[in-house]
Amino acid sequence: MEEQDKYILALDVGTQRIGLAKGRLLTRLAAPLQTIRRRSVRKDSQQLAAICQQQKIAVILVGLPLQLDGQEGRSARLARQVGDALHELTGLPVQYHDERFSSVEAERRLREVGKSFHKRKKQIDEIAAAVILEDWFQNQG
Repeated sequence: MEEQDKYILALDVGTQRIGLAKGRLLTRLAAPLQTIRRRSVRKDSQQLAAICQQQKIAVILVGLPLQLDGQEGRSARLARQVGDALHELTGLPVQYHDERFSSVEAERRLREVGKSFHKRKKQIDEIAAAVILEDWFQNQG
């Protein structure tokens, strides 16, 4: 697969929903994709594996919600479980990225463009995934 054809899927894994964003490695542009409802690690990873195949994903990026002191808590362990299960199913490389303030930034962006509370709630997870991906792109140099 040529560089311009490689896509990355970013995940904002929460306890109730997983936000997805997609980016092209060549252009380093991120766009919100969708939000899926959490069911179980196994069912979620199967659904995500199908999305990876449909979207021609080459790399998976999982946001790690680290604690303020940088330690991994329960939420980060859940994100790793989803990432590890997805790697097992797809064989795709999985990277993890600190996403401590992605939801705060996503909320700010949605408020800034005048989205109502109801619309913000529906979109915040996929916007947070796009924030994670944008930050990862910036840190790649």
